Amino acid sequence: MTVQELPGAAADYRPTPPPAWQPRTDPAPLLPDPEPLRVLGTDAAASADSGLLLRLYAQLVRGRRYNAQATALTKQGRLAVYPSSTGQEACEIAAAMVLEEHDWLFPSYRDTLAAVARGLDPVEALTLLRGDWHTGYDPREHRIAPLCTPLATQLPHAVGLAHAARLRGDDVVALAMVGDGGTSEGDFHEALNFAAVWQAPVVFLVQNNGFAISVPLAKQTAAPSLAHKAVGYGMPGRLVDGNDAAAVHQVLGEAVERARRGGGPTLVEAVTYRVDAHTNADDATRYRGEQEVEVWRAHDPIMLLERELTARGLLDEESRRTATEEAEAMAADLRERMNADPVLDPMDLFAHVYTEQTGQLREQAAQLRAELDAAAEAEGEAR
Repeated sequence: MTVQELPGAAADYRPTPPPAWQPRTDPAPLLPDPEPLRVLGTDAAASADSGLLLRLYAQLVRGRRYNAQATALTKQGRLAVYPSSTGQEACEIAAAMVLEEHDWLFPSYRDTLAAVARGLDPVEALTLLRGDWHTGYDPREHRIAPLCTPLATQLPHAVGLAHAARLRGDDVVALAMVGDGGTSEGDFHEALNFAAVWQAPVVFLVQNNGFAISVPLAKQTAAPSLAHKAVGYGMPGRLVDGNDAAAVHQVLGEAVERARRGGGPTLVEAVTYRVDAHTNADDATRYRGEQEVEVWRAHDPIMLLERELTARGLLDEESRRTATEEAEAMAADLRERMNADPVLDPMDLFAHVYTEQTGQLREQAAQLRAELDAAAEAEGEAR
């Protein structure tokens, strides 16, 4: 029997939730602005810290050169694969610069540049991508979670670490990076839901570069923006021009400080563009035209910042040359060290997998050791 069929029920009766139901959060303050926040080229740029803008510029130039050099290394066979972040450098650099030394960065596979900008050795950042060893660096030492390819799996890890740090009373914020494609993964939902319920000190940065490999954003979501997804979890959503380095730094900086003060998580969507292909193994011409790419080249993050710095008289030819020379020196060092063949120990396959190896791993390790010894013995006899 329905409510409408109950004796005496009025024909226009409409059931309402019981009195205990109330909105947990006023949704209005959580909604992102209608347009992405911009600083460069607006009145707000006049009050931007000139020292910060110059530091951002130097890092952007270095980052662009890093992407170009890493891409070249794939063509030379020194890297198995490289997912370039060319065009997205403002997001990468700002994410690294807003964190304190004791904070944690949780990158996705495309965020090698963010790890390098945080201080990681450029060669160590590429170790995994050349198929050598495990992560390539000690995550605890650098407070950078492993760069790995599964989509969005780093997001729940970031929430867990941040929640644990808060329970211990540590002043730690976790900044977790993900692409627009990663927002379609279940890990994204789980991470944001737990973070909001626990009020964990986490900042989620979504780099919306337009495509999940070949799938455009319109085929992933019908939401007004990815930042709007924040409201459903009970956290603020912020929308920012991802090619405006000053704006990204401002929005992420505010979100980090909010988390550090106990205000809980924030979801930031940075609207940017992947100028290069998904990886060196991708043919982007199959799903997008060059005209579209050229439109975004006109909104290049380095060009936008150069224009602002030049207009304010903060950047001259000597400053440009210095930034370029420092970037070239970094690229030369990276090229030289990556061209040296690493000394590999196949037995490292079994190191750092479990604290105590399983019986199966011990059996496999013994089998590999026997094969290596036999090969070495045969080589010695051949000589």
